[in-house]
Amino acid sequence: MSKHRLLSTVGAAALAVFGFPFAAAQAAALTGVVSSAEEGAMEGVIVSAHKDGSNITVSVISDDKGHYAFPADKLSPGKYAITIRAAGWELDSAKSLDLADAAATNDVKLKKTKNLAKQLTNAEWMASIPGTDDQKRDMINCVSCHTLERIVRSSYDSDGFVAIQTRMSSYAQVSQPIKPQPRKEFSRSEDPEKRFRKMADYLATINLSESPTWNYELKTMPRVKGRGTHVVITEYDLPRKTIEPHDVIVFNGSVYYTNFGEQFLGKLDMTTGKPSEYEMKVFKPGWPTGNLDINPDKDGNLWVGMMYQAALAKFDPKTEQFTYFPVSAERNKDDTQLNMVTLHQDLDGKIWTNDAGSQGILRLDVNTGKYEDLNPIAVLPGGKAQHSFYDIAPDASNNLFLTDFQSNTIMRVDAKDFSTKTYQVATPVARNRRGHMDAQGRFWFAEFRGNNIGMLDTTTEKTTEFPMPTKFTSPYDVVWDKNGDLWTGGMTTDRVVRLDPKTGAAVEYPLPRDTNMRRVFVDNSTPIPTFWVGSNHGASIVKVEPQD
Repeated sequence: MSKHRLLSTVGAAALAVFGFPFAAAQAAALTGVVSSAEEGAMEGVIVSAHKDGSNITVSVISDDKGHYAFPADKLSPGKYAITIRAAGWELDSAKSLDLADAAATNDVKLKKTKNLAKQLTNAEWMASIPGTDDQKRDMINCVSCHTLERIVRSSYDSDGFVAIQTRMSSYAQVSQPIKPQPRKEFSRSEDPEKRFRKMADYLATINLSESPTWNYELKTMPRVKGRGTHVVITEYDLPRKTIEPHDVIVFNGSVYYTNFGEQFLGKLDMTTGKPSEYEMKVFKPGWPTGNLDINPDKDGNLWVGMMYQAALAKFDPKTEQFTYFPVSAERNKDDTQLNMVTLHQDLDGKIWTNDAGSQGILRLDVNTGKYEDLNPIAVLPGGKAQHSFYDIAPDASNNLFLTDFQSNTIMRVDAKDFSTKTYQVATPVARNRRGHMDAQGRFWFAEFRGNNIGMLDTTTEKTTEFPMPTKFTSPYDVVWDKNGDLWTGGMTTDRVVRLDPKTGAAVEYPLPRDTNMRRVFVDNSTPIPTFWVGSNHGASIVKVEPQD
């Protein structure tokens, strides 16, 4: 039986932060001008307001005249702390203010920061450090668990980094610095000298192992301009720092999220702002806990990939009960890891999932609870040594499409005879991650290392790539909205990207805090599509509301 647990009580102020984008003529609750002695009026500065006692922070961005404005329906009366984010700058003095029922004006003065290194995003560190693009791109694997600042501030030499990488490779990917979770299988730690020495040699040249200061200039990204400032961003803090909201979706008027590091399914009420969670069964005590993929079926249930717990779960939001589908005892290995779940069982009663441990593909018969076991990676040159499946997505006939994380391959598995076909994207070692199939039979996917959005047209069998506007963005996922725009999140830039595939033009919306973005979601029920994502290392849910 599931356990429904209330996490926190959110006051009446939360009611004001859920709503549709404001019209341009609507009154503002708080306005002002952001400026500095060096620049005068400053565009592209994030101004955030956090009400005392609330788990909600609302942010806006200054325009080309330095003007910022919080909509009247976003801030209720009360005492607020005001913060900013703009690389190279900080508040001239601490800011707090009391908002009454009437609109308020509060200018924001900035000064040059004395600690630029503390403000850099992962992408800015990659732009700053010396080395080849290939060396830098290899570092994107590190940001799955921690920031690059931890590396460059360290004083380890090459031997120290070999030891560190060997230890870290023994942790499951659900780990974070405040909660490491050891694996039960340690093949990733084998032959550390061969696996880690090259990277260790490089890392020891960019940290503080030979000098108390860095021997390179720290570089920042330009602040956003124009449409990138036309946005309202709302962050909902969750009550435990160990909560890792990985996949976030909007379903039946609520926000649901998978907890990547704990055995709970989370929910955020869109009307009251109240977070809650549902405890899930632990099938393998002592193994890493946490969930990854979440998808709704046509019957109104939510399906979840339970990762190292070696099961899929079906959650009924009406009864708040789970039904579990574990793999058989003989199929359950130390590294069994069911990450993803596809939903077209209405066609044939079958659900696809992947075992990231064995790199196998499983197909569940929902009626019998039995899994079929496939090994399509065996047909690829080099097998598991050169390929690994990351995400899976069905087409309209429940044929399966797979992204390959180690190379630039997309694979199709036929739902009837299990025959396979492969397609190549142009960028080598693209590290294709999450992907989704649209209604026109186009498979969209993120190229994590390639820094592109990829698209395979399953009718013409042609692939197209759309480059990111900022180097080293490292997109993890991609979705589209009702207007045809593509959306992704930069795992290194802390920027949400909105791209027009017809023109290639992109808008970036910067986020107020370090935000490790994984799966992304667009809610098309709002007049202007609303973007949702989890801050996987920040224990918060983020809503991005463009104003045009």
